Amino acid sequence: MNIINTSNLYVNVWAKDVEETAMKQIENLAQLPFAFHHIAVMPDCHSGYGMPIGGVLAARAVIIPNAVGVDIGCGMRAVKLSIQEIDIDKLKLILGFIRNYIPVGFEHRKESMEKYMPEFPQKGLSEDGIVATQYSSACKQLGTLGGGNHFIEVQKDTEGYIWLMIHSGSRNLGKKVCDHYNSLAKTMNKKYFSSIPKEYDLAFFPFDSEEGWSYFNEMDYCLQFAKASRGLMATVSKDIIKGIVQCDVLAEYDIHHNYAAWENHFGSNVIMHRKGATKAYEGEIGIIPGSQGTKSYIVKGLGNPDSFKSCSHGAGRLMSRTRATKTLNLQDEQAKMDAQGILHSVRHQNDLDEAPGAYKSIEEVMELQKDLVEIVTELTPLGVIKG
Repeated sequence: MNIINTSNLYVNVWAKDVEETAMKQIENLAQLPFAFHHIAVMPDCHSGYGMPIGGVLAARAVIIPNAVGVDIGCGMRAVKLSIQEIDIDKLKLILGFIRNYIPVGFEHRKESMEKYMPEFPQKGLSEDGIVATQYSSACKQLGTLGGGNHFIEVQKDTEGYIWLMIHSGSRNLGKKVCDHYNSLAKTMNKKYFSSIPKEYDLAFFPFDSEEGWSYFNEMDYCLQFAKASRGLMATVSKDIIKGIVQCDVLAEYDIHHNYAAWENHFGSNVIMHRKGATKAYEGEIGIIPGSQGTKSYIVKGLGNPDSFKSCSHGAGRLMSRTRATKTLNLQDEQAKMDAQGILHSVRHQNDLDEAPGAYKSIEEVMELQKDLVEIVTELTPLGVIKG
């Protein structure tokens, strides 16, 4: 960990060689008058909108939509299965069936998945709020993978057990909620002469305001939706696997890494914003995926107060999507995974935005956060489906 002193708060940084744009965003966070104690920056840090991915911010009585981001509730699900062998033909069959039964990218389901949706209506949600207006559409997005860095992966641990891992979020519902409330916060901050420069892109609500409560409740519903969506995809995938290879579920974990929540740190109740960061309280299980074609990890938190009891959410991008597709070599990236026998999704030049070379070294990221988490299980990819 490195410590950066600013004119306001200090910043604890576990990242190595933070890019200039991300560093500027970190400095902006440290200047917020309601930021509490310090800022924490995880080793997978890279620039985002307003707040960098891999950023951890504790705020006093304030909630910031852009400090959660557009993919509210984005997170991980990991399932340990009782089988220890799976041959290549069965793996291809499993991945093929998953592709057939779980929509990816911009695809939605043709039928409503309302019976799997979180309870609605529920306390705190307005009848004319974003969740209410998007509910019917969300019913057909539940249990769909989405795009970008989202994936479904079959993996093998160091003891030989097969795992299923899913990375997904709240789909268009979360984006609609974030965009609406970020725009509303900008309007309110301008109206009431907020001292926060608009170029920070960190418009906020006082938590006890009507708008603050509305955002928090709709954000919470997005968390519920994202977890239910991963759960449905896991159920579908497990049923497919069990139909091909007889097995049982030995363990199952699910965590968020884009959210805000009330927590107590350094003796104060604060609103923790984790944007691309995983909760790592002492003894708490976390899931840290690598990039496509690299290892992932099941970890146990060490409860380090210097990071607000947080750790990384993945490897973190090394380069932008545009730069990756323009500069990485398709044959080289394919060869890395082919040599390991991985059934991957890098088939065309445009797929290079999710190639291993576009991401930081997960091994280095794990080394940088040895004081934040303990590795419980190391997972090697066998086959992957990308959004």
